[in-house]
Amino acid sequence: MSKTPKQDTRFNDFVYLQAQNAGLFLGQLPNPATGEKSVNLKAAATVLDSLEMLAAKTQGNLTKEEAGLLEKALLNIRALYANVEDLG
Repeated sequence: MSKTPKQDTRFNDFVYLQAQNAGLFLGQLPNPATGEKSVNLKAAATVLDSLEMLAAKTQGNLTKEEAGLLEKALLNIRALYANVEDLG
């Protein structure tokens, strides 16, 4: 008998933070220190890789909402990464 995962707001906060970091590294958000937008594909790839690992390791242990948030974040980051990579 499998137990039902419980919602943990820290998970959502973590995914939002990582998505925000990816946006920063992909030039979508200005650097808070400089106000400038810049691209760091290596850092963005590290964030993407970390979230993909998180998705694999937590499969079946997330609430429906948490799994949906993580999936949407991954889809958005992958699309942004592909667009920026194509421009480079």
